[in-house]
Amino acid sequence: MAVSTHGDVGRGLEGLAKISGRISGAIESVIEGKPDVVRLALTVLLAEGHLLIEDVPGVGKTMLAKALARSIDCSVRRIQFTPDLLPSDITGVSAYNQERREFEFKPGPVFANIVVGDEINRASPKTQSALLECMEERQVTVDGHTYGLDGPFMVIATQNPVEMEGTYPLPEAQRDRFTARISMGYPEPGAELEMLDVHGRTSPLDELSPVARAGDVRELTELVRNVHVSTSVRNYAIALVTATREHPELRLGASPRATLHLVRAARAYAALEDRDYVLPDDLQYLAVPVLAHRLLPTAEAQVERRLPEHMVAELVAHVPVPDPRR
Repeated sequence: MAVSTHGDVGRGLEGLAKISGRISGAIESVIEGKPDVVRLALTVLLAEGHLLIEDVPGVGKTMLAKALARSIDCSVRRIQFTPDLLPSDITGVSAYNQERREFEFKPGPVFANIVVGDEINRASPKTQSALLECMEERQVTVDGHTYGLDGPFMVIATQNPVEMEGTYPLPEAQRDRFTARISMGYPEPGAELEMLDVHGRTSPLDELSPVARAGDVRELTELVRNVHVSTSVRNYAIALVTATREHPELRLGASPRATLHLVRAARAYAALEDRDYVLPDDLQYLAVPVLAHRLLPTAEAQVERRLPEHMVAELVAHVPVPDPRR
């Protein structure tokens, strides 16, 4: 049973802080010692984006995705990506109804508010591409008919970057549709000890109840859209993205969609910080998770093990910061 939050939403940013605090608290009851990761996941949700969780096995990637989904009283579907998965297994299929003597559409699991795609890189590129339209345009086209997806709509995908045998790396077009990529990382010893105490008996997911409704999230995203971004901050976002296109160690820089996602995420992050305006600090904090997964280093940079994350961090340190008051 979801907590009644309609009154909180009506109080603007104050209500947003209360509801987001409840969602964060619910997720952190499952994911121990990762408040920054939880905050980034919530930022992507309020920015109306999609989240890619990439890390080694066993650190809680799928657990984070499930905890975020269960903390909101909305429709949730999980897709286990496998090599034999077909595009129609995701989007749905038109089946012939013999009683009515006509074809009728059977919606696939993508018709949900939150879609959890587990190990997305284990499916073929053809199947991965089934998510392209729905992630960007919030719609699905099957047999010439277009079906809209209800909001909020968020894809949370996980992948393992270590065990690459039998996997298909996500194409750049699809990686670019994910607002941010995050890594869980190993927990601190204290958090891992607490995890043993809590998870050793029962799964905390079984006791996790929704603390917000889908309608609340829709209203919160409307609030986020109204967060002010000054001209100087917008120009700063463009400068950061342009710097990736001119970097000598990158053969592919960030796209204009990356600029848009960076500003949207900054609006959401500012709202979570109880501000109705974006600071350059917000863009700096989000630059690595929003931009790094879209970049392709040169062969020389790969040989020297220069990661895109390091390059983005260097660009953040060197690109001049504007006066936010202008």
